[in-house]
Amino acid sequence: MINAKYRRLVFSFLMALLMTFIMSFAITFLNLWFIDEFVYKWITAFIKAFFIAFPSVFFVAPFVNRLVDILIKK
Repeated sequence: MINAKYRRLVFSFLMALLMTFIMSFAITFLNLWFIDEFVYKWITAFIKAFFIAFPSVFFVAPFVNRLVDILIKK
């Protein structure tokens, strides 16, 4: 198992990985449908998006958690 001190890093990695995987597929599909180069273009978009999403999630997630704490009644 992974040490708890890496929770934020693991969360950010997995969230970015799953979201970019799904979103890059959806946007590539909506823009191109299923063309011969679909998989190549999708994977290329996924890789580029992941390298933007991972640091974004890592730095934005704490702010979003605080915002949710403010919005949700305890």
